[in-house]
Amino acid sequence: MNDWESGGRATNVVKGLVGGNIAVFLLWVLPIVPPEFMATHFLVSWDYLIAGRFWVLLTAVFSHHLFLHLLINMIVLLGFGPPLERIMGSLGFLAFYLAAGVVGSFAHAAVSFALIGSPSLPALGASSAIAGLLLLFALVFPTAKILLFFVIPMPAIVAALAFIGIDIWGLMAQMEGGGLPIGHGAHLGGSFTGLVCFVVWGRALRAKGRRLRI
Repeated sequence: MNDWESGGRATNVVKGLVGGNIAVFLLWVLPIVPPEFMATHFLVSWDYLIAGRFWVLLTAVFSHHLFLHLLINMIVLLGFGPPLERIMGSLGFLAFYLAAGVVGSFAHAAVSFALIGSPSLPALGASSAIAGLLLLFALVFPTAKILLFFVIPMPAIVAALAFIGIDIWGLMAQMEGGGLPIGHGAHLGGSFTGLVCFVVWGRALRAKGRRLRI
């Protein structure tokens, strides 16, 4: 059994990230802290950044108040995180994941202000970091078979490009006053981080990735 087939064995950083996301989710849904505290410190928006709450660029990445949102993001993290952590090393993977999340948070805030015209629009969730993780995985292992929307089998690179296309389309719809309440700007910011990481370290990552025989 190769490492991809044994991907259910979560690596240390992946397990820690999942635990952190679950902990913040519990803060949202249980009467532990006031909802106002969570809204102030675990949502990201342009207005919050202008007010000096720069920590929300990171805390929002661990924040989910809907179980389905948390579940989907954690399933993807558990599925695609371990192979990347094995080839990047724990510290390298953690730095990349957090960077993708922070860049995605800032991208959401900037896009909401500059393109959508709604600087107070809040966002939360690990989706920006997950988007970066997915694109980096697809660039390192382009022919690995994955399930788009957990249903449609296709090569990883095709699925990743499809997600990016959906986010571009969704952002354009939001700019015209429509679209769904999804942080497409955050997703695209995370994907951009994945692309930059691959441009800088892609050759070394692919070399290590071949040992996993995905």
